[in-house]
Amino acid sequence: MNEQPIAAAANLTSRAVAILTTAEPEHKVSLSRSTVAAWRTGEIHVGEATPPDYPARPERPELLAPRHMPKRNAGGAQAARIALLHAIAHIELNAIDLAWDIIARFSAEDLPREFYDDWVGVAAEEAEHFSLITARLTELDAAYGDLPAHDGLWQAASATAHDLAARLAVVPLVLEARGLDVTPAMINRLRSNGDKASVAVLEVIYREEIDHVAAGRRWFDWICARRNLDPEPTYQSLVREHFKGLIKPPFNTAARDEAGFPAGYYEPLAS
Repeated sequence: MNEQPIAAAANLTSRAVAILTTAEPEHKVSLSRSTVAAWRTGEIHVGEATPPDYPARPERPELLAPRHMPKRNAGGAQAARIALLHAIAHIELNAIDLAWDIIARFSAEDLPREFYDDWVGVAAEEAEHFSLITARLTELDAAYGDLPAHDGLWQAASATAHDLAARLAVVPLVLEARGLDVTPAMINRLRSNGDKASVAVLEVIYREEIDHVAAGRRWFDWICARRNLDPEPTYQSLVREHFKGLIKPPFNTAARDEAGFPAGYYEPLAS
C-alpha cells in the first residue's frame, strides 16, 4: 500500500493525489482536513496532477463482489445495526476519494475556483461523515474493517474517468441522489430501535448530502452550458451509457427539489 506524504508547498491537486494514494483511513481523513485548511486559507493553488486509476485501500475490510456480501440482518438487532453503519462507513470512505478524484482528474479543464471550492467542501464533509460513523461504531464495540465490504463502489468513477459531465451525472446525480432516497428509511428504522446516537449521525449526513447533490446539479448544468448541450437529455444519455444499475423509485422528491434537482432529469430513467 503506497502512501505519499504531502509537502508543505504542494498544490491542491498533488495533495488530492496524495490522499488518494493513502490507504489508512484515519490518515486519509487527517490529510483531507489539512488540505481543506490550506486551500481555504489560500496557501495553495490548484495546479495539475494525475490521480491513480484506483485509490489505495487498507488491508481490512475484505472487499467482496456484491453477490458475495452477507445479509445485514443476520445475527440479531445489534449485529444488523453494526452491519448497516459499517456499510455506510465504507460508502463515506469512497466518497472522500471521489471528491478528491474529481478535483485532480479534471484539473486540466480550466475550471473556475468556485468549482474547487465546492468539491473541497464536499471532501471536507465526507471526511467528517466517515469520522462520525466510525466513532459511532467504536461506541458499539466495533470498527471499520471488522466486516466485509462492497468491492464495486469505484466502478462509477472508473466508468466516468474520461468525462467531467459523465462523472457529475453519475456520482452526485445518481449515487448521492439515491442516498437522499434511502437515508430517511434508515433513520426511521434506527429511531424505532431507540438508537438516537446513530440517528443524529445520519441526520447530519443527510442534510449535507443535499448540498452535495446541489453542487452536482450546478456544475453539471455549467459544463452543459459550456458545451452548448441541453442538460436534461444530456443527463439521461450519460446515465444510460455509463451507469449500469437501475434508477429506482420511489424518489425523495422533496430532498431532490431542495437540492435543485427536478424530476424532469431523472423520472424518464425510472425503472
